[in-house]
Amino acid sequence: MPREFQRGHKAKISDLTAGTDLYVGVQITAPGLTFDISCFGLDADERLSDDRYFIFFNQPKSPEESIQLLGAQAGDTESFRITLDRIPPQIQKLSFTATLDGAGQMSQINPGYLRIVAGGEEVARYAFSGSEFSSERAVMLGDFYLKDVWRFAAVGQGFDGGLDALLKNFGGEVAEEEAPAAPPQQPQAGAAAPGFAPPAFGAPSAPAPAPTPAPVQPQPAVQGFAPPPGATPPAPAPVPSVHAAPTIIAPLTPPGGGQVPPPAPAPAPYGQPPQQQPYGQGPAPTAPMPPGYGQQPQAPHAPQAPPGYGQPPQPPGYGQQPAFGQVPGQQAYGAPQGAPQGGAGVAAALQQFKETPTGQRWTQQNRKLVRVDLGMGGQPVLARQGSMVLYQGKVDFSYKGAGFAGRIVGNATGQEMQLMRCTGQGQVFLAENSTMLHPIELQGDGICVSAENVLAFDESLQYEVRRIEGHGIPGGALFTMQFTGTGTIVVKTHGTPVVLPVTPTTFADCNAVVAWSSAAQVVVSSQVRMRRNAYPGDTGESVNLQFRAAPGNFIVVQPYEV
Repeated sequence: MPREFQRGHKAKISDLTAGTDLYVGVQITAPGLTFDISCFGLDADERLSDDRYFIFFNQPKSPEESIQLLGAQAGDTESFRITLDRIPPQIQKLSFTATLDGAGQMSQINPGYLRIVAGGEEVARYAFSGSEFSSERAVMLGDFYLKDVWRFAAVGQGFDGGLDALLKNFGGEVAEEEAPAAPPQQPQAGAAAPGFAPPAFGAPSAPAPAPTPAPVQPQPAVQGFAPPPGATPPAPAPVPSVHAAPTIIAPLTPPGGGQVPPPAPAPAPYGQPPQQQPYGQGPAPTAPMPPGYGQQPQAPHAPQAPPGYGQPPQPPGYGQQPAFGQVPGQQAYGAPQGAPQGGAGVAAALQQFKETPTGQRWTQQNRKLVRVDLGMGGQPVLARQGSMVLYQGKVDFSYKGAGFAGRIVGNATGQEMQLMRCTGQGQVFLAENSTMLHPIELQGDGICVSAENVLAFDESLQYEVRRIEGHGIPGGALFTMQFTGTGTIVVKTHGTPVVLPVTPTTFADCNAVVAWSSAAQVVVSSQVRMRRNAYPGDTGESVNLQFRAAPGNFIVVQPYEV
């Protein structure tokens, strides 16, 4: 149960959670109003001395990525990822704010909240509503501040002047146009305030112009937050620091003994595999959870499978990826969550192909492209040579040899993998021949995959060639690769595969089967004929594999024969 905060309540982050990798979600809505939600990284004097730590829609992350803007997800209007142990020492406070983009007042907002999620569990929530405000156009919702340890405070402090007053409160200045020396006779075309310009922090104020009969009020250069023409923005009143007040520990239960509403779904921790329904079975009607931190959103409802089909326990490891055609962090393929629908221009046309950020080590960008973040997990990735299509950051690629014995075994069994090692701090995008890709996370279990169907995997996984005995086939055996351990392997298929439970009567064409659980027993069922082309009734299905295993095992078959 999350701890409920009210305005003025404070608590140590360590009292809420032992983690330092936090998710901060903000929900603030009002009919017909638009909000800009930002995070200010302030120094010990509570001033924005470095504008690189003003995190907003046009600057979504800090230089070392300790503060990241994630976008709208899971019912939150905006969300952030905060990594406390990576914040530089000169940043002593993080202030989360919301400002109105256009006309309106904070008294018009619906009930909203700021929540903190750690380790897949919501640990704190500050709820607010429009009744707490009046004519304010900007509000400080909550602060993370460093006072011997990191702490959280529910602030709820508003500003009538909007973003202009908010920036001045934090020691910044809004770039203003210089007033002309003489009164203008007629406004000239193109003399309006320019488009969006970053606030000029620390710039000296320009000298006040001489009085004129018709003075022109300076217009802020921040688009969408300019005061009405002819109106003089009021000077912001000095705001007492909320951190100077005595600490009020937030109660575990709300006043009055009322029932605490159930918390909103929270993202899963890093490395934790998402939970999905077995193949062929529709997902349970649960609320969506934020993608990111190792959690991928649940796929849309699929048609219910016939009774009895696909009902054995979910295969271990396989299936820990979005449904085919579904991209993490998106409502549907080609439509990013929270993106404006429609519109014109190049940006609107390419919006559907925008990179999908989820905060995971492995992220499926679309059905045929996968991204791995080498900075998460701290271990190299082995990928098929030539499979890199794009990378960002400092990444090194080196040849991964199999050794003399490995080459001999690979040539003899047909299971040789030409690999490269990817190391460094950055993101690598992988694909090959437009095949469909499926990241599978292993948690101490195993999977058998042909080397031809492996695109990449974590170097922490162990792999070896496995022999499948059989009679009546050339060489007397078939071979495959067996992967075991903890990590992720990316399997590629031609077309959308089907996953079936293993039964005593399960047979598969050896040229179409992609993978199966390592606990399954495989037997070769051969129908080889020495001169099968001479038999006009030959079916062409010469070698099949029969699978036998306890309930819970599976096979994966693609609609394509190698």
